[in-house]
Amino acid sequence: MEKISIIGSGNVGSSTALLIAQKDLADVTLIDIIEGFPQGKALDIMESGPIERFDRKIIGTNDYSEMENSYITVITAGLARKPGMSRLDLLHKNSSIISSIVEKIVRYAPETMIMMVTNPLDVMTYLALKRSGFESNRVFGQAGVLDSSRFRCFIAMELGVSVEDISAMVLGGHGDSMLPLPRYSTISGIPITELLSSETIDRLVERTRKAGGEIISHLKVSSAYYSPAASIFQMIEAVLKDKKRILPASAYLNGEYGLKDICVGVPVILGSDGIENIIELKLSQNELKSLHNSAAVYREALQTIYP
Repeated sequence: MEKISIIGSGNVGSSTALLIAQKDLADVTLIDIIEGFPQGKALDIMESGPIERFDRKIIGTNDYSEMENSYITVITAGLARKPGMSRLDLLHKNSSIISSIVEKIVRYAPETMIMMVTNPLDVMTYLALKRSGFESNRVFGQAGVLDSSRFRCFIAMELGVSVEDISAMVLGGHGDSMLPLPRYSTISGIPITELLSSETIDRLVERTRKAGGEIISHLKVSSAYYSPAASIFQMIEAVLKDKKRILPASAYLNGEYGLKDICVGVPVILGSDGIENIIELKLSQNELKSLHNSAAVYREALQTIYP
């Protein structure tokens, strides 16, 4: 049976573990530094098995060696955003946490793939890639799936139609500089530019960029976790089932889109080998400029880690 390790058993990590178990996708090892915390979460999930009718094994542990033989290791650990805090505010605090975690991944699960969820997402993805020394196809970040889902949700709410008929694409960094692409966003094949005014689209784009902060402003003591967990699950499923899905992910670019030595959100083909290909969309000059501006935000942040 396939095994997924999730480092960090807070709301995002434990919600992801529950989804994986409920959908009978893989066994899960929940790892956390807080003694008893992952054990309790894992036991709670396991006790829902007889009702939800799943037999997946969920283990909670404080021992990183338990991640051995994991197909994918998801990193959700780190400090969460608080009201008024940007993702980049988390940079210095979370970079040391991620560096320590990646060192343990290399030691105990050298064949695994790394899916980064910790913010600032694109910077942490790059950090994990460089610290691990893994091939770039084996290290990627979950962001674009979540951002695209939020964009789809807002489009559906605006038009009063089913989210099932909506496809959307969001590129760039996971933050205020992200790039939702209305030209590549459709409802049953109909571009949203034919159904919504430019003013409405601009409003939905801006709401998508601020969506994480909007949830934080309501919750006060927590950030989003249901939608991030669903997004993580979709990416894990694409890999474990070798679905070859085209999904936006934070990926290492080496010349694609005119960007080099940076991790940023772009559409990729996701299958059993991780990122199997990077899709280069035909962007307008303004769109390409916005993508480069988004990457520049994270390149500047990286200079504080790699001066």
